[in-house]
Amino acid sequence: MNYLTATKNKKYLMYISQNYSYAILRPLQAQILAHGGEVRWFLAGSEVNPDFLTTDEPRLRTIKDVKNWAPNITFIPGNIVPSFIPGKKVAVFHGFNSEKRSSEGNRGHFTIRGCYDLYCTQGPNTTTRFKELAKQHGFFKVTETGWPTLDPLFSNTSNNPYVSDDPRPTLLICSTFSRKLSLAPKLYEQIKHFSEQGKWRILMQFHPKMPVEWVNKYKALSNENLTFIETDNVLPLLQTADVMLCDTSSVLLMFLLLRKPVVTFCNQKPLSHLLNITDADDVEAAIEHALTKPTDLMQNIESYCQELHPYTDGQSSQRVLNAANEFLQRNEKLKPKPLNIIRQLKMRKDLNYWGW
Repeated sequence: MNYLTATKNKKYLMYISQNYSYAILRPLQAQILAHGGEVRWFLAGSEVNPDFLTTDEPRLRTIKDVKNWAPNITFIPGNIVPSFIPGKKVAVFHGFNSEKRSSEGNRGHFTIRGCYDLYCTQGPNTTTRFKELAKQHGFFKVTETGWPTLDPLFSNTSNNPYVSDDPRPTLLICSTFSRKLSLAPKLYEQIKHFSEQGKWRILMQFHPKMPVEWVNKYKALSNENLTFIETDNVLPLLQTADVMLCDTSSVLLMFLLLRKPVVTFCNQKPLSHLLNITDADDVEAAIEHALTKPTDLMQNIESYCQELHPYTDGQSSQRVLNAANEFLQRNEKLKPKPLNIIRQLKMRKDLNYWGW
């Protein structure tokens, strides 16, 4: 059933704590505004830069402001949200399940923290597990929608600032921030060689939590062959590149959805849709092989994408908005969420809020 018309005159809060969340939620914001709803942004913590807000994106600066505005629905692309934030709380995820183990001994992507009323999942390989967890816990619902972040990924690239007439293949290098998992400390000499060699046009983009020492080291390599880019929107980079070199960062999964090959260095779960290597000396040959788009690899990528995120219509934002409105309208009786007293106290302290 179409619940998009229910958007009109409703209030939707975008609750974010990282800069990459802007790109995740803006396609959803566009759908809300197009269907007559109101949007406000709340920036939690010191790691999100308010300068990324545009002049037509109103910000609520305090929890009191949020409570006075009283959103009907709050969208969160992070792991946690305080219980005192108003509105039905909808998880839209900050990345794909990249198979990294969490410190809690569970797969981090599927850790249930007791914060959400509705999870909008990205594809079959996460929906199935979340539906099992919903049945087990009883205090949240699950709807498969696709991921709003990717709607612009499947649009044209006419305004892409990274498109170039450079005839060389474009290599995109991305990395996670964990020293144990990151390729940055381990492949520095190889990447420095590539920047001097000039065989490829290289674009580099790191996770925002990457230690500044490594950001600066790689920035120093910048020349006519290598460009280091700091951005809150990685999608144009993904559209531009021919091949990606990565480690375990979930950004590689978005690249695969464009049906492009990824070379991974010491990936924790190197399945057949990746070209994984464990020896730094093999990086160059693996990239060259990936550029040929071998048939078996491309078939494996296609099969994986159908499980990960089968939607390529650029309308996941509409499905998320529809699912959230349906959840609000049906007002189905669920079990109460756990109190999470310690976590709630910590969030109150972090946000310096002690009211009700």
